[in-house]
Amino acid sequence: MAKAAKPKKKGGHEEHEEHVNHERWLVSYADMLTLLFVLFVVLYSMSNVDKAKYAELAAGLKQGFGAESAALQGNISLLDGSATDASIMNINPGLAEEVSGVPKTATEDQIEQAVAASDRQKAAQDLAAAKAEAENLDKIKQQIDAELKKAGLQDQVKYSIDARGLIVTVVTNEVVFAGNKAELRPSGNKIIDSVVPALKKIPNNIEVDGHTNQLNVSAGDYPSGWELSSARASSVVRRLITDGISDKRLMANGFADTRPLIDPKDPRSVTMNRRVDVIILTTLPATQASLLPTVVGTK
Repeated sequence: MAKAAKPKKKGGHEEHEEHVNHERWLVSYADMLTLLFVLFVVLYSMSNVDKAKYAELAAGLKQGFGAESAALQGNISLLDGSATDASIMNINPGLAEEVSGVPKTATEDQIEQAVAASDRQKAAQDLAAAKAEAENLDKIKQQIDAELKKAGLQDQVKYSIDARGLIVTVVTNEVVFAGNKAELRPSGNKIIDSVVPALKKIPNNIEVDGHTNQLNVSAGDYPSGWELSSARASSVVRRLITDGISDKRLMANGFADTRPLIDPKDPRSVTMNRRVDVIILTTLPATQASLLPTVVGTK
């Protein structure tokens, strides 16, 4: 039986079976090695930083944001430009190396130092504000004293400064009020009238506090020192309103003998604790106002 003839290609050439390449895996393997090499090169470049350029970047961010950037505490990539071995350092979060003089592991210390610096700055500002306010209150005192001297009544008033402001203490002797009475006498009106010109020049609110001494109030219009001290404070407020001070700026309080100026055992207490305080209230916030007694002697 005759064998079948082998097929021929056109042109008379025989058709050969396709050759199988068993080494194609080397191409994929070489690609993988190339990618791994690139990966390690990138990782190496990220593990080093130009110290000089890093310092410039840190300074720029500090100027822009007012503090060191937290982003600069970890690893960063190499910045543009070349660097010598002397200016390259390794970034290792576990080491207390310094960048621009700041330890990378001292974040909590940096925060504490920043808070302390802020507190010192705030304290200095508060102290300066208190000193300026004390000077203003002293000027008001001088204006009041000048008016009282014109009327020859400067000895009837004493001055002090506390956290509330300037305290003008009017000793309520027989020149100001009659015994167990709350109506201002003519001399008492003159004292209050002498205070008014200085009060009209300022926006401060005014508090009037009435006080009595430790002696019991005798029979009369007022059953106790509470009513008498409140009535005397109210009399002063009414006089201030008559002299042109807005009632919206005024308040009256009565404290009886609960806030003595000097020890009740002192013989002078009978006279000194019986008083009316005209308080020119400070406009400072409480934290700054609390410094007023401290700075009075350091103006």
